[in-house]
Amino acid sequence: MDFEYSPRVRALQAQLWDFMRAHVMPADAEWHRIAEAGEYPLAIVEELKAKAREQGLWNLFLPTLRDDEPGTRLTNLEYAPLAEIMGRVPWSSEVFNCNAPDTGNMEVLHLFASEEQRRRWLAPLLRGEIRSCVAMTEPDTASSDPTNIATSIRREGEGYVINGRKWFTTGAIHPKAALFLVMGRQEDRAGMGPHERHTILLVPRDAPGVTVVRNVPIMGHHAPEGHCEVLFRDVRVPLDARLGEEGAAFALMQARLGPGRIHHCMRTIGQCELALELMADRAMERVAFGRHLSEFSNVQDWIAESRIEIDQARLLVLRAAWMMDRHGNKAARTEVSAIKLAAARLQTRVVDRAMQVFGAAGLTPDTPLAYLWTWGRALRFVDGPDEVHLRTVARAELKRRREARAAERDGAPPGAQGHG
Repeated sequence: MDFEYSPRVRALQAQLWDFMRAHVMPADAEWHRIAEAGEYPLAIVEELKAKAREQGLWNLFLPTLRDDEPGTRLTNLEYAPLAEIMGRVPWSSEVFNCNAPDTGNMEVLHLFASEEQRRRWLAPLLRGEIRSCVAMTEPDTASSDPTNIATSIRREGEGYVINGRKWFTTGAIHPKAALFLVMGRQEDRAGMGPHERHTILLVPRDAPGVTVVRNVPIMGHHAPEGHCEVLFRDVRVPLDARLGEEGAAFALMQARLGPGRIHHCMRTIGQCELALELMADRAMERVAFGRHLSEFSNVQDWIAESRIEIDQARLLVLRAAWMMDRHGNKAARTEVSAIKLAAARLQTRVVDRAMQVFGAAGLTPDTPLAYLWTWGRALRFVDGPDEVHLRTVARAELKRRREARAAERDGAPPGAQGHG
């Protein structure tokens, strides 16, 4: 495994840094002013999107684009350091059409959509003309076990009828939101296995019966695009609104969640780098008890531990990305679970240390630290709670050990199985 960035990636890093410094960072204060007033800063984002696309900084996340689709065609490994740079300004991913949940939705549409669905939904998403949402998590079920998902899909005539309640549906109040990917339990598949009962439907945002109930705040923060509770009441869509086959929702969602999870982790590395920079600067500037904070051994320990932990997590991200590129998303499932767990915990640790160095100022909106800490805490639920990922890693390790012991009994030398 060689994780050295290629000349192409280094050139893109430099180009992206230049763009961030010239366009995104100067707009950050105005973006937040508008967002805190309760509106989405659409004009700012749209202007920057046009500039990014002109410069070729567009759809960086998707390696399998067709010739007629706009984008940069990077592997997961090549995309990782670029997502890290975007992560330093959390809203900036949309500028490059690399924002969640659209990246995951574009990925799954790219893999499974019909030609008509590609024309209607994927093409405008790839052009950045619309936004999309994924309606999966439910307030009344333990969605960490998705077989519990209870939103009802009923086959009726030449279409489907949807009834249910979702929440944490990111992007539902974005002014360009146009599409929901809705996962529900299909009534006429009740006799099937637990992973064969659910179907995904493509539901227009303006379909009759779709109601955004509220924008749910996360740790006290309201996202201007919304993490919303959405009610689907007798929502009717035609048969050709189905994505993939009936009962195939779990296979489709697994294809979607792997890239979505690792993209969060890539951005987390950038946010932790920002927190470490702020912590070091504050420590060198702030004086207490006659000395700069950087001279106190405990602060030095925090800085050193943060550097070591960030570099460890980055290597784990790159390894997971390499596995996805080399062996496919399914083969990298354990590695993706491992970094999803490690990155979310890393963010709260590093940001917490930085907040401590800033003192009471670290609790205020005068720095990005309070927001970054709350988002890091939220990441321990986003795309699956810690406990689910721990179980995935543990099961893989136990399976590996069982296979190794069986091989040793058959005469293979200890450790011959290795770790993929």
